[in-house]
Amino acid sequence: MNPQFVMDGLIAGAMIGLGAIGVTLTYSILRFANFAHGELLSWGAYLAMAVSGALGLLSTGLLKPIGPFSFGWSLPLSAVLAILLTGLLALAVDALLFGRLRKRGSAVIILVMASFGASLALRSLLEFIFTSKPAYYTKALQIAVQLGGGLRATPDQLLSLGVTLIAVIVIHLMMTRTGIGRSMRAVSENPALSGIAGIDVRKVVMVVWFLGAALACIAGIMTGLLVQIRPYLGHDLLLPLFAATILGGIGSVPGAMLAGLIVGLSEAAAVQLVGAEWRAAVSFVILVVVLLLRPRGLFGRAA
Repeated sequence: MNPQFVMDGLIAGAMIGLGAIGVTLTYSILRFANFAHGELLSWGAYLAMAVSGALGLLSTGLLKPIGPFSFGWSLPLSAVLAILLTGLLALAVDALLFGRLRKRGSAVIILVMASFGASLALRSLLEFIFTSKPAYYTKALQIAVQLGGGLRATPDQLLSLGVTLIAVIVIHLMMTRTGIGRSMRAVSENPALSGIAGIDVRKVVMVVWFLGAALACIAGIMTGLLVQIRPYLGHDLLLPLFAATILGGIGSVPGAMLAGLIVGLSEAAAVQLVGAEWRAAVSFVILVVVLLLRPRGLFGRAA
């Protein structure tokens, strides 16, 4: 087996892990599986592309590649605004849909079905605005760097791993060292008791939506940079995201990241062993095995 699958799996797993963190936080706080989360990856990627294009029109110098990377300063600058816009989009969807259903005391299955509807609406709107034609941040070619041991990666791929590592560390520190992080963990344990104890549950919910959307946006931008941008970008990652969420354990940020890497490596290995057409089946197999053998995941706690 070509050892390059390790690098390919790590890169894919990093993107899956970032998206899975948002899914696990949303599930642990709001108690439902949000199937519209994948569309936030797509929206984040397209919003960054639109803003980057606008900045490029204002100043062509912003499109000049930075060092060894394939993109110019327009992309990092647009990523900041795209993260903000994606977070606001998630808050808007919650205010218009999920928040109203929660106030009515709707059953979990209603929220899940509503998330399916939101997913279809967001994807269709994205396709209507940007069309279904694949798009690219840049078409510049990069030469892979030899890393030793038969592994190689482009500067953009190495950057994606670095950005993922920084994002996970920041989220972990926020969850364990800050007041809002402690509030999020308290609400995850018992929302009603947290409210009685003086925690602003509504604020926690808003932070969770924004945080999950921000991570989805980063994952979408990095995926679009390394592959291509399509309306179905997030939808295609949805099953791996949920497989990583369940494997890592609901509510565990490190677990979601580690599980994302496991899923990514498993998919990359499957491509070499049995063929690319079976790649999607790997996430499903992992999901079923975890549900049967260890439903609480690697780092989850028993109910």
